[in-house]
Amino acid sequence: MLIETFIRKELGLKAHTVTQVEQTEEAMLVSIDRLDQRLLRCGVCRQRCRKVHNVSKKEREWRDLSMRGVPLILRYYPRRVVCPRCGVRVEDFPWAEPWARVTKVLAHAVAKLAREVSWLTTARQYGLNWKSVATIVKRAVRYGLKNRARPAVHMIGIDEGSRRKGQVYLTVVYDLERRVVLWVGEDRTEEAVRKFFTEEMGRRRCSSLKVVCMDMWAPYAKLVREHARNAQILFDRFHIVKHLNEALDEVRRSEMRRLSAKEKVTFKGVRWLLLKNPWNLKPDQKNRLSTLVRWNTPMVRAYYLKESFQLFWNYKQPWRAKEHLRKWMNSAMRSKLEPMKKFVKMLRSHLDGVLAWTKLRLSNGALEGMNNKIKSISHRSFGFRTAKNFIAAIYHSCARLPLPAER
Repeated sequence: MLIETFIRKELGLKAHTVTQVEQTEEAMLVSIDRLDQRLLRCGVCRQRCRKVHNVSKKEREWRDLSMRGVPLILRYYPRRVVCPRCGVRVEDFPWAEPWARVTKVLAHAVAKLAREVSWLTTARQYGLNWKSVATIVKRAVRYGLKNRARPAVHMIGIDEGSRRKGQVYLTVVYDLERRVVLWVGEDRTEEAVRKFFTEEMGRRRCSSLKVVCMDMWAPYAKLVREHARNAQILFDRFHIVKHLNEALDEVRRSEMRRLSAKEKVTFKGVRWLLLKNPWNLKPDQKNRLSTLVRWNTPMVRAYYLKESFQLFWNYKQPWRAKEHLRKWMNSAMRSKLEPMKKFVKMLRSHLDGVLAWTKLRLSNGALEGMNNKIKSISHRSFGFRTAKNFIAAIYHSCARLPLPAER
């Protein structure tokens, strides 16, 4: 088989043919031309066009997959065709997308590798510029978002993720049933998250939502009550425990500031003893904790409150869980520990969303795992300068989007 025939068949050419293959020191140059008077297609609607308006005087080039380590470059003089629907347009190229400078096969290979490694590593692998890889990934993401399956969504998790140092966040919405990223917002403000309900979901899809799991941030709850009235708000177990541990740690810090230098020796290094679950402690840690709890100090009282609160997660009957919380909140308010009182006030204002745990047994644990994957995407790329690039990388790696076809 001639190399020209092989390349023509690999590119799937029908109205075009390979006229020449030239080998140079740097690359293999493949010249393509129109085959006889075959009808060309419009580059916008892909309809067959009977008339050619003109032939470009400037030859265009496309980069293709290398052949045995030798870069392959396609050359062609584009035609402008007269489309009965669109008017005068540049013809459709069967080997490349409009305005692309790489072939569909190379773009598919680049997009596939970019899901696993950084864009810079991908660019080096295929001998491309970093910006070329970014353009290919963004094009693949646009295609994937447009052509992905959109089944009814019943349970979602909403959480924020840090984009860079400082208070710069992204909002991530996760389908807890299918375990896939649904939407990524550029900020965590109310207006930014509103776009998910209005643009991504719409009124009809919002009406199918049954559970929304999130942290205790007021704008999230406000948007859910406004756009998804049929959904049950569930405050995430991970964030509730996080707030409780922060209250315990604040008690410990205030107590350490009050103690003298001699008394601090006894309580030095107890932070993780107090925050860890008892079943995760090592034998020597258990011994030290058993000695510590004999002291009637504020931090020990806070530790007992923390451990007694954890019993709430085991209740399956709502009325028993509610009674346990009522007694626990009364005890915490009598403890004279301001951080614990603050935590109780937060619980009381979100009690319905907390008690929903007894029926739903759902958490954002999978979303927290996805947040770790999102962090790894940022770390392997040493960060992204713009939010749009970072969001494109998240969609590309975490949303299971379909890739454009190779041909």
